Amino acid sequence: MLLVVSADVSQQNFNESGTVIMERQTARRTPSKVAQMPESPPACVNLAKDLTARCRARALQLMDDEILSITQDLDSVIQNLCDYIGRIPTSALGSNAYTDVAVKALPVRGFLEDDMLTNAVNMPNRRSFHDSNMPRLVEFLQGMYRESDEFEGQMFRSLPKVSEYIEPLYDALFCPLTNEVMTDPVLTESGVTYERRAIEEYFKRFASSSETVSCPVTKMPLQSKTLTSNASLKSVIAEWTMRNEAMRIRIARTALSWSSEAMVLEAIHELMSLVKLRGKNREQMHKIGVTRFLARLLDNHNVQIRRSALELLCLLVEDEEGKDIIGKTKAIARTIKLLPSNGTDEKHAAISFLLELSKSQSLLEDIGSTAGSILILTTMKINESDDPIAALKAGEVLKNLENCSKNIKYMAENGYLEPLQSHLVEGSEEMQMEMVSYLSELVLEQELNIDISGSTSIVLIKMVHSCNTVMRKAALDVLVQLSSHRPNSKTLVEAGVVLVMVEELFIRKVDDEPLIYKAMAAAVLANVVDSGIDPDTTVVNKEGHVLTSKYSIYNFVHMLKCFMPDELNLSVIRVLLSLTAQAKPLAAVVSVVRENHRGHSIVELMSSRTEALGVAATRLLITLSAHMGHTIAERLCKTQGQPRRLVRSIIHAGRAAITERHAASVTLLSRLPYRNVSLNLALVHEGAVPAILAGIEEMRNGAARRSRHAVPYVEGLVGTLVRLTATLYNPDVLKAAMDHDFASVLTDLLARAAGSGEVRRLAAVGLENLSYHSIKLSRPPPEDESRPKKMTILKRLKDARVHNHNSKNPPLNICPVHRGMCSPATTFCLLEAGAVEGLLVCLENDDARVVDAALGALCTLVDDRVDVEKGVLALVEHDAARRVLAVLRQHRENSLWHKCFSVVEKLLVHGDDGCVREVTGDRMLPTALVSAFQRGDANAKQAAESILRRLHKMPDYSATYVSMEF
Repeated sequence: MLLVVSADVSQQNFNESGTVIMERQTARRTPSKVAQMPESPPACVNLAKDLTARCRARALQLMDDEILSITQDLDSVIQNLCDYIGRIPTSALGSNAYTDVAVKALPVRGFLEDDMLTNAVNMPNRRSFHDSNMPRLVEFLQGMYRESDEFEGQMFRSLPKVSEYIEPLYDALFCPLTNEVMTDPVLTESGVTYERRAIEEYFKRFASSSETVSCPVTKMPLQSKTLTSNASLKSVIAEWTMRNEAMRIRIARTALSWSSEAMVLEAIHELMSLVKLRGKNREQMHKIGVTRFLARLLDNHNVQIRRSALELLCLLVEDEEGKDIIGKTKAIARTIKLLPSNGTDEKHAAISFLLELSKSQSLLEDIGSTAGSILILTTMKINESDDPIAALKAGEVLKNLENCSKNIKYMAENGYLEPLQSHLVEGSEEMQMEMVSYLSELVLEQELNIDISGSTSIVLIKMVHSCNTVMRKAALDVLVQLSSHRPNSKTLVEAGVVLVMVEELFIRKVDDEPLIYKAMAAAVLANVVDSGIDPDTTVVNKEGHVLTSKYSIYNFVHMLKCFMPDELNLSVIRVLLSLTAQAKPLAAVVSVVRENHRGHSIVELMSSRTEALGVAATRLLITLSAHMGHTIAERLCKTQGQPRRLVRSIIHAGRAAITERHAASVTLLSRLPYRNVSLNLALVHEGAVPAILAGIEEMRNGAARRSRHAVPYVEGLVGTLVRLTATLYNPDVLKAAMDHDFASVLTDLLARAAGSGEVRRLAAVGLENLSYHSIKLSRPPPEDESRPKKMTILKRLKDARVHNHNSKNPPLNICPVHRGMCSPATTFCLLEAGAVEGLLVCLENDDARVVDAALGALCTLVDDRVDVEKGVLALVEHDAARRVLAVLRQHRENSLWHKCFSVVEKLLVHGDDGCVREVTGDRMLPTALVSAFQRGDANAKQAAESILRRLHKMPDYSATYVSMEF
C-alpha cells in the first residue's frame, strides 16, 4: 500500500510540473514484512485512495472550494502517513528496501526543495540546509553504504546510484541503440526517439546499400531519413539531468560529514566529477556549502582525504565566488601547513591550490601575511633540485604575490630580495618610493646582507638628489646599510657613490636641511673606504682628485668639530682611520693636523658621550702618535681636564666591566712618547700610579678577564706605568716610583704575565730603565762616609724613604754589583728585586721583541759603570751563558746579535774558566759570529769582530808593532 501511495504521489507531482508521465525503469515489489505493519498505515492509504478517486470522478462537478478542501485533506492524510512511517523503529524494518520505499514517499512534502534527506527512521522532524551548515545523511543511506543491502536486485555501492534511485531514470530517457541517456533526442518517421549521433551512424551503414532502411525498434521500413528534434523530451532530459546532478551534489555534501573515510573520499570524487562535467555545478556547490566544508577537511588526519580535498578545491576556486568563499575560511593557513609535507602528491596538490588562489587580487595579502608562507615558498623555489615541479609552481605563486606590494616586503624580510630590487628599478616613481621605503624599514629593523645589483645602485644614488626629503632620507638609509656589506662596495663605487657622497659632504648646502643627511653620506663613504677599495684610484670629484689627495684629507680633517653631530664626526674619523692604514695618506693626515692645529678637536672628541666616537677619536690619535706623539701629548695636557678624565677612566674600569674605550685610553697613554715629562707629571699629579697598580691587581685576580678587551687593557696599563720609568730624573716621578716600588711590581709582572708577551716585554723595558738609575741611587756603606756631603734632592728623598721605612724594612744589604746599599724600592736593584731569573727566562721566548727587551735589562748588570766581574758572576750563577748562546741559535736580528755578543764578550773576559769553556765550546758561536760580521749592521759587526779577536779568529789591530831593518 505504501508503494502505491508513493507511486501515485510521484506521478501527480510529475503531471503538475508539466513533465510527461513515464514508467519507472525499475520494477517495484511489496516489502517482505508488510504483514507485520500496524493497521494505521493501511487505513491512511485507503483514505488517500478514496480522496483521489473522488477528485477524479467529480473533477468537473466540484466547485473550487470543494477541490481545495479535498486537496488539503489528501495532503494531511499523506503527511500523517509519512509521520507514522518516520516513527517506525529500525528494528521493525526487515531490510533497507522497505526504508528506501518509505523515503520515496517523502518528496510529496517538497523533498527536492530541501537541502538534505529526511531521517525516516530516527528523525521524524526534518532539518533544512538553511538551518544548519552540517547536513547529515539519512540512516537508510548509512545502512545502504555500510551493509550494502540489496534492494530489487541492485547494490547501492556508490553515491551516483543513490541519487539515480532517488531521482529515478525512465525508459523514455534512454536511447534504444546506445542504452544511454540521450542528450540530443530526435524522432524518426516511425515515431521512435533516438540519440541523433547513434541513429545517424545507423543510417550510414545503409548508405552504400540498396536495402530499405527500417526502424531499429519497430522494424518498420523508413521512407525518409529525416530526423526531427524531440524538443519536449530534450527539455525533460535536461530537467532530469539538472535535478539528478543537484541531488548528487546534495547527497555528496551530506556524505562529506560522515565518519566513514571511504564515504568521504567517494563523496569528494563524486563532486570532482560533477565539477568537471558542468560549470553550473560549481555554483551549486558554493551555494550549499561544499566549498566551505572542504576547507575543514584540510585538517583531517587522513592524507588521502586532505589531498583529494585540495584537488577538488583547486577546481572549485577557478571562479571568483569560490575564491571569495575560501578567503573567509582558514583554508589558506591550512594549505601553508601542508606545503612542507613529505608526501609529494599532497605537496603538489597544496601548491597547485595555492597557485590558483594567488590569481585573485583580493587574496594576495592574506596569502603573503600568513605565517611562514613566504619563507616556505622561497625555500621551495631555491631548492629546485629537491622537487622541480614544486619549485616551478612556488615561483609562479611568488610571481603572483608580487602584485601586492606588501608581499614584496614580506619576501625581502625572508631574504628574497629580487622582487623588491626589480620593482625598485623598473617600477613607477610611486612604486620606487614605496620600495625604497620598505627597504629602509628593513635595514633599520634588521641587518640585511644584501648583494645589490648595479641598476639598483644607480637608482638609489639618483634618489639621493631627489627633492623629496622622505625619499632622499630613505635612499641614504639604504645606502648606509648596503655599503656596510663588503661585496657591495665595488658595485657602489662603479655606480658613482663616492662622487655623490663627497658632493653631499663638501659641496651641497641646503638651507634648513638637517646635518643628518651629511652624517649618512659620511657613513656610506666610511663603509666604502673600510671595504678595502684602492683610495689612490678612487676619484672624488670632476677635477680628478682622489681620496688620498691633500684636497680630500684637508676637507675631511676640517669637518671634525665638536659642535657637529656625533654621527658625522664618527664617520669622518672612520674615513681618516682607513686612509692612515697606508703610508702616503698617513703622511698627508699628519701634515694637515700639524699645520692647522686640528689635533685639539680630535683630543676633545675623545671625551664624547658617544662611546663609539670616543673610541674612534682615541684610535686615530694612537695611529698618529708614532709621527706626532709629542704634539698629541701637549694637546692632552693643554685640554682642560683631559688627563683627569683619562685617569678616571682607569679608575672606573677597575670597578666595572672593561670596555673598548677603557682599553683604547690606556693604549694611547702607553703609545705616546715615554720621555714627555709634561704628560708624565700630569699623570702623577692626577693619581694615575695608584689607579694603574689597582687596575693591574684586579687583572691579576681575574676579576676583569671576562672582557674581550682585557688583554689590550692590561697591556696599556703596564705600558703607562713603564712610561714613567723613562723620566725618573724628575723628582716627582722618581718619588712616585720609589713610593710604589716599581722594581718589585715589574718583576712580579715579568714572572706572572700569564702568557702575555707584550706585558713581559714592557716589564723588561721598565726594569732596564730602572736599573740604569741603580748605580746613581745606590748608597755607599756607612763606614766609607768619612766626611759630610752636601745634601742633594735625591739624598733627601732617599733619607726620607729610609726614615719612613726604618721600622718596617730590614737593614739594606751591600750590593756587589752597584757597590753600595741597594733595595728594590729605593735603588731599583735587579739583584735585590730578584728580576734576573725572570729576565733570563724571557730569553727563551719566541718573540724577538721580548728577548731584546730582556737582554737590554740584563746588559745593565754588566755595564762598564758597575762591577762587571760581580755582574758576570751573578749571571753565571743563573746559567746565563747557555741561555744567551741559545738566543744566537734561534734569532738573527741585528739588535739581538749586538746585545748577545756584548754579554758573551763580558763572559769571556770576566767569567771563570768554566764559563769560558762553556762559551768557547759552543759549536754555534763561530757560525753566528761570522754571519754577524758579514751580514750584520755596524753595531752587530763591531761586537762580533771584538769577540773574534779575543778568540784569535781576527788580527788584533790595536797591538803595537816594532819596525825592524834587515
